[in-house]
Amino acid sequence: MIPTITPRSTNWPRMPASQHLSALPEMVAYNCLVNFLIAFVLLLVHGSGGRSLNQTCDHADLEALLAFSSGLDGAGALGWDPNDTSCCSWTGVSCDHGRVVGLDLSNRSLNLNGGILSSIASLDSLVALNLSRNLLRGRAPAELGQLVRLRVLDLSINLLSGWFPASDDGFPAIEVVNVSFNKFTGPHPVFRGAANLTVLDISDNAFSGGINASALCFAPVKVLRFSGNELTGELSPDLSRCRTLAELSLDGNGLAGSLPSELYTMSELRRLSLRGNHLSGTLCHELGNLSQLVQIDLSYNMLTGPIPDVFGGLRRLESLNLASNGFNGTLPTSLSRCSMLRVVSLRNNSLSGEIAVDFSLLPRLNTLDVGVNKLSGSVPPSLAQCTKLSTLSLSQNKFVGEIPESFKNLRSLSHLLLSGNGFTNLLLTLQISQHLPNLTSLVLTRNFRGGEKMPVYGISGFKGVQVLVLANCLLSGIIPPWLQSLESLNLLDISWNKLNGNIPPWVGNLNKLFYIDLSNNSFSGEIPESLTHMRSLISGDISSEQTPTEDHPLVIMRNSSSSRLQYNRISSFPPSLILSNNLLVGAVLPGFGHLLELHVLDLSCNNFSGPIPHELSGMSSLEVLNLAHNDLSGSIPSSLTKLNFLSKFDVSYNNLSGDIPTGGQFSTFSNADFAGNAALSPLWNASSFHQTSESENKQHNDTDTAMPITYIMVEMGFAFGLLLVWSALYFVRPWRAA
Repeated sequence: MIPTITPRSTNWPRMPASQHLSALPEMVAYNCLVNFLIAFVLLLVHGSGGRSLNQTCDHADLEALLAFSSGLDGAGALGWDPNDTSCCSWTGVSCDHGRVVGLDLSNRSLNLNGGILSSIASLDSLVALNLSRNLLRGRAPAELGQLVRLRVLDLSINLLSGWFPASDDGFPAIEVVNVSFNKFTGPHPVFRGAANLTVLDISDNAFSGGINASALCFAPVKVLRFSGNELTGELSPDLSRCRTLAELSLDGNGLAGSLPSELYTMSELRRLSLRGNHLSGTLCHELGNLSQLVQIDLSYNMLTGPIPDVFGGLRRLESLNLASNGFNGTLPTSLSRCSMLRVVSLRNNSLSGEIAVDFSLLPRLNTLDVGVNKLSGSVPPSLAQCTKLSTLSLSQNKFVGEIPESFKNLRSLSHLLLSGNGFTNLLLTLQISQHLPNLTSLVLTRNFRGGEKMPVYGISGFKGVQVLVLANCLLSGIIPPWLQSLESLNLLDISWNKLNGNIPPWVGNLNKLFYIDLSNNSFSGEIPESLTHMRSLISGDISSEQTPTEDHPLVIMRNSSSSRLQYNRISSFPPSLILSNNLLVGAVLPGFGHLLELHVLDLSCNNFSGPIPHELSGMSSLEVLNLAHNDLSGSIPSSLTKLNFLSKFDVSYNNLSGDIPTGGQFSTFSNADFAGNAALSPLWNASSFHQTSESENKQHNDTDTAMPITYIMVEMGFAFGLLLVWSALYFVRPWRAA
């Protein structure tokens, strides 16, 4: 069997699937060299074709394999027979002239665990070793460095720990090392004796300290992947000595300081990823010298200043991510000259002014996210010529005017996020959006605030929309009937408007809807019974999310003072039914108890009356139950103590009576959760009751001896307090004079 090694890009933080797809050609480009190298090595290993089969392997190699397998739990599943001298035919073993040159036990279906024994070093002809994607534990033996012919080593995705044994004279022939996704600690390994090291992937471990650039750049290294560790210090100028470096990935560490000027001299660099560090300072104009760059990711740092307008020299650039920094100024117009661009994320900066990029020159653009900036003016009509655009986020800027009617041409658009601007004409926006066949998310929060009405007629389409947010738009009118045709709808938020009328029964017939927020409107009437039969809240049948949206998060901010709900997947939103702050009447429906998957039920600040149904205890997943500020009566059902996940419970300001239940989660609730119910007793929180119950029992059992002591303590306390008051009055001159 041919050993295989899969080079992987860093996974910290996880790149959205949409971004993975859009950057696919770029990823192929910078992995091409690695794949070629590994294939070349393995071709040499197996240059004799099928010669491995039916060979009688070297006796010393046979003994080494058996000794190595003795340290593995689950090795029996490999089918290695100690009585079979032709070990070259064993699972995962490759031979050349009777000597073991390749060992590939990666991704065993039963997952090998145990440790790597030092006997592996006895396979002194080994060229390629792949033990990735298992459950191996313990340390990597220092004897690995004694394998003088070893060129490819892959121990990735295991549970190995401790320092990695890379001595000054070890691994003399090594070319590719992948130890990513383990638990290695200590300084990162360097291979001083490896003159041919080309790929080093140590990402997602716990390596710490600084980066030893001078030792790394001794070899003709082309790929350095150090993401997801605990590396600190500044980026060393010595990295520029890696003249052949094509990929530098240092995401998710603790690196600080500015980008050294020497970094801009690395002319072969194709992928630069420094995401999620503490880097500061500015970007230099010399960035334009890196003409081979295909991907730049400097997001989630503390970089400031303008983005240099030097992208005319980066004609190969496919992905630019500068999100979550402190960049200011305008969008560089030279981006228009990067015809290969697929991803542009400048989210969460302080960019301002109008967008002057000519998008007609960017035919491959798949993702544009400039949300959370200070951009102004109207939406560039040339955006409509980016017909491959899948995600467009202009949220939380200062854009004004209407959405260009030419947006109908964006047939590939899936996510359209426009919240927090000054857009007008909701009817036109919906009429344009309904022509987008692939649209799944439409977020229009905090727009159309000039007194517009919710469109009732002239809207159709939206068959694939999963998320529709029209919150805080000051819309008047009713819940429009065209919503009932949104068969794929998962999340509906029309809160903080001026909508009125009844909640139509067909809302409960939207089988995939699991998050509903109708709060802070003027809806009246009773809750339709259909809301207690919602399929997705009974069975939890939430449709699968098409794409993660990490760099284009779904944000719901109900008003300017409320906290934001931000999730990176639709399915991350807790199944919720939020009807608070309306004019609803009638009873709390017992049928809510059927909603086994509901996490949040908020009926507060309405005019509900009658008892709290004991059937609500059937909502086994419930975390929040808010019935405050209504006209409910009767007692609190003791059955609610069965709600094991209940973290927030509020029945304040009703007409409840009787005892507060004890036990379960009720021991964690405060007095405020029960306030405003005059006939409800006792009016202390259950936790205080439980904390004092033991001492109270002891006092009752020991009354004869405890009571006299109590009286003495009270009298002494009273006398001492009186003395303190007298002393204060005496020593303060004005009071003493009085």
